[in-house]
Amino acid sequence: MKQALKSIIIWSVGILLTVMLFFAMVIVSIVLFPFDRRRKVAHAQCFWWTDALTGLNPYWDLKVEGLGNIDRNKTYVAVSNHQSMADIILMYKTKMQFKWVAKESLFKIPVVGWNMRLAKHIRLKRGDFSSTKKVYKEASAWLRRGISVVFFPEGTRSNDSAVGEFQNGAFKLAIKEKVPILPILIKGTRDAIPKGSWRFTTRISCLIKVLPPIETFEYPPSDYSRLRDLARAQLSNN
Repeated sequence: MKQALKSIIIWSVGILLTVMLFFAMVIVSIVLFPFDRRRKVAHAQCFWWTDALTGLNPYWDLKVEGLGNIDRNKTYVAVSNHQSMADIILMYKTKMQFKWVAKESLFKIPVVGWNMRLAKHIRLKRGDFSSTKKVYKEASAWLRRGISVVFFPEGTRSNDSAVGEFQNGAFKLAIKEKVPILPILIKGTRDAIPKGSWRFTTRISCLIKVLPPIETFEYPPSDYSRLRDLARAQLSNN
């Protein structure tokens, strides 16, 4: 009974915070529209949101490492392993300005999807070649405007703790745009959001660790696979 009550409170507070985030993003997007076309201020509202969600959940013990590896004056193609929907919450702990590449279905979730649209994240329709081309065109445009782009290059959540095979697109993009790859390791989130139940039952330890960036200026376009394998090896070995 005690766990059920705690879980109800956690979900209720999480939903309330996400609704509050939506209204905060709407307000700053309208008020600052002429001055904030990149939606940086709207995006920054997610920073208090992630701090509140992670701080108020008694079942989450979170550690953040490697923030010193982020140069706030640089733009990155950030790549991360993917274990659960909680990864999205944790990524904002980096306090980076970025645009996600996210599957189209996430944009259809009430409130969450509205927030993603307001922040101008990048929509991917899986299995649609024209959508994939549009994604990389949008991603290139954001990088040229000084906004980093985040990919989960496994393409979907992995089935175990091992880092899965990476797709090539993020690494081709980084070489083409001559921006560094920023590997970001996430651990422990697999059970952060209960599966098949609404109850939180187990205390978990989560880690988000920003690894040193990998410069791409020495990589020719044909060498994207070496860059891909290097980034995956760094994430696998930490």
